[in-house]
Amino acid sequence: MTTTRDAVTGALRDELGERALAFHEKSERRVFIDVAPQDVLPMTGLLCERLGARFQTASGVDTPSGFEILYHWAFDRLGLVVSVRTRLPRDEPEIESIANLCGAAEWIEREMWELLGIRFRNHPDMRHLLLSEDWPEGKYPLRRDYEG
Repeated sequence: MTTTRDAVTGALRDELGERALAFHEKSERRVFIDVAPQDVLPMTGLLCERLGARFQTASGVDTPSGFEILYHWAFDRLGLVVSVRTRLPRDEPEIESIANLCGAAEWIEREMWELLGIRFRNHPDMRHLLLSEDWPEGKYPLRRDYEG
């Protein structure tokens, strides 16, 4: 477990190197990192398994240019939250599931799949969570283009 804020940010910078598309230290308590979709799973291993972060939640957003997922990780004893953001193309919103490394992500990935249509490869239990089983395939209520 990492014991200081500087140790956490240093480990993240060292591990990511040029794979970090952006690294913003917004305040003493908030760090935002942009990564490519293929780097989300290694980031999960780094944050959860090596640095001892706790998964808080993830949020999916339909933007004009595609989809964004923000994974929020807490270092409770340090009062630090690290948010990892990745972007997915609108025409193929798909990413590897982190639920096999971090079981707490299982439900939120199911929600993003149901409500936004983001596919999570290798998810352990991809079934409806919020919407009824007979919900029309291809209809995602949180997408910008949804017409209910």
